[in-house]
Parts: sequence; C-alpha cells; structure tokens
Amino acid sequence: MKRNLSQRVALFVMLLICIMSSGEADAQSQQGSKAAKSDAGPKLRVLLIDGQNNHSIWPKTSEMMRKYLIETELFSVELARTAPKGIDENFKPNFGDFDVVLSNYNGDNWPEETQKGLESFIENGGGMVVVHAADNAFPEWQAWNQMIGLGGWGGRNAQSGPYVYFDDQNKIVHNTDEGAGGSHGSQHEFSIVTRDAEHPIMKGFPEKWLHTKDELYDRLRGPAKNMKVLATAFSSKDQGGTGRNEPMVMAVEFGKGRVVHTTLGHADYSQECVGFITLLQRGAEWVATGKVSQALPKDFPTADAISVRAYTDEKK
Repeated sequence: MKRNLSQRVALFVMLLICIMSSGEADAQSQQGSKAAKSDAGPKLRVLLIDGQNNHSIWPKTSEMMRKYLIETELFSVELARTAPKGIDENFKPNFGDFDVVLSNYNGDNWPEETQKGLESFIENGGGMVVVHAADNAFPEWQAWNQMIGLGGWGGRNAQSGPYVYFDDQNKIVHNTDEGAGGSHGSQHEFSIVTRDAEHPIMKGFPEKWLHTKDELYDRLRGPAKNMKVLATAFSSKDQGGTGRNEPMVMAVEFGKGRVVHTTLGHADYSQECVGFITLLQRGAEWVATGKVSQALPKDFPTADAISVRAYTDEKK
C-alpha cells in the first residue's frame, strides 16, 4: 500500500525529531560526565622528599610510593631531592604549595630556613607522612621529634623521651628507663594488630593482618605527645626483638596539622605489601583532609596470609 505525500512528510518529521532528541541526550550525557569529573575537585598535592638515606634502595622506594599515590587518582606527586651528602643550602622547597609532605629522607640536616618552613607548614594545617628510616633523621631537631612522635638511632636516649609500647594487658606504656633509642631484630614476616579501629585510616582494617618480610623497629623513643598508636606488632625475642608490642603506625597532631608515621617499608619487597600500600594511600589522604574516602582493597592481607602486588617500574 502506497503512502500519500502527507504521510511521507509526517514520517520524515518524526524521524528528524528522534535524531535531534538522541543528539541532545548524548550532549547532555557528555556534559554530565564532564560535570562529574569537575566535581571531583583538584588533586591533593604531595611533595616527596629524598636524596639521602642509609637504605640504598631509596630511589626505588621513592618511585614505588610515588606510583602508589598516583594510581589512586587522588594525588599529584612532585619530587624534591637534596644533594647526595652534606647540608644542601639550596634545598628550600616551598611547602605551602602542597597539601602533604612525604619523607623518604634520612641524612644530614636541612638548612635552618627549611626546617622552620616545615614546622610552620605543619603547625598551620599541613600534613606529613614519615616512612621507615625517615624517623632516624634529625635527632637534635626538637620540632621534628615532636612531629613524628617517636624516633630511633642518631644518639637518641632517655633525654629524647620514653619508650612507648603496649603491655600484655593491652595498655599503653611510657617507659622512662635509661637506654638507647632504636633497634630491630632479623627481617621476617610479622602480624600487625589494629589498636584504633575507629580512626579513619584504620576503619575496616582487620584486627590482625600478616605483613610481608620487613624490619620490625623497636625501642623507639621520643616526646610521644599528641600521639595515637594506630597499630602495633610483637617484637619477638626469637627474632632478636624486645618481647614487647611495638608501635608500627602512629598519628600525631602538631599545631593544626596532622602527621602519620609508619615504621614499615624497609625494602622494595616490604613496600609491595598491600597493607603497606593501603596505609600509605589512606594515611596521605587523612593528613591532607582529616578524612579517608578510599575503601579497603579486596586483596588486603588476612591474619594468616600476606598479600603482595609485584611492583613494575613503568612510569605513570
């Protein structure tokens, strides 16, 4: 049956309306997608500091941590590297350009101007994450020791502050006995115990999880003021440790700012642990914002099994 001219015109108009409506819907969808991306806001800016460290693996661990933060899509990361030895008088980063300082540094002092700059940055609301041997640095810098809560080596002793650990009744102890600050036994896998399950960083963490091969720092000393111990590990005497439950993750308030200090992360294989990666990512977000939006990953370690993500050095 043949359609007359008016029917064919009506059909064409209807087809044209459908095409135009479809195009408008696509445009609205694209605009909605762009709006969603813009609503996410700018990325948190991280300044990663290295250049000197008694751990020769530091260039690789810096790159690993840089990649771990970037892959969350929450952070941008810029590197600030000191001269390889001595006090670098030219090392004067503008901390105010960033939200977070991530320290992978253990070496000679920074210029006094730089030290004062970091103090002011944290006091006025900046954030910092301190990893493993970075807590060995600057034993004579009073504000640094206050910012990290506890430190080791470098001549630290009873005058530096108490030993801090948990006793067998799960009560925190501040021990003022004489003795050097900082030691560790042999490297091994060990269990991490969550001590503050309500803290934003630790929310959702299991009560216990198995960390991969690492140094278990013990006998750390420091002011330990405005500090919460978020997680501990048992330093077994069989492994050359103290026989005490030693702090592994700490959160410190310094002025208006926040600091996360973890003793984990000795080597590249230590930093491949999903537990370490998660602490770094969530810790960096918390010191910057006071909140944590990242869910616990599905491959997080269990009480009985480590979980490792093999690192590749592909740039992101």
